[in-house]
Amino acid sequence: MKTTRHATYNLNYHIVWIPKYRQSVLVGEVARHVETILHEIADDKGLEIIDLTIQPDHVHLFVSSPPKHAPSLLANWF
Repeated sequence: MKTTRHATYNLNYHIVWIPKYRQSVLVGEVARHVETILHEIADDKGLEIIDLTIQPDHVHLFVSSPPKHAPSLLANWF
């Protein structure tokens, strides 16, 4: 459990991205670059990435966030 001044929470979101036409573009250097970018965004916004899996044709991101951030806002940030 995590706490803020006004809340105790355990909010985790599973966000999945699929490139158009589900082509295998997330391999090699591109996958490493995507992973670096996602971790930088999480660090900048104060979020915790619980699990990150980059498949050749999609990305699974499991992230923990305080209740002040809407899930749609997280998707926009990432």
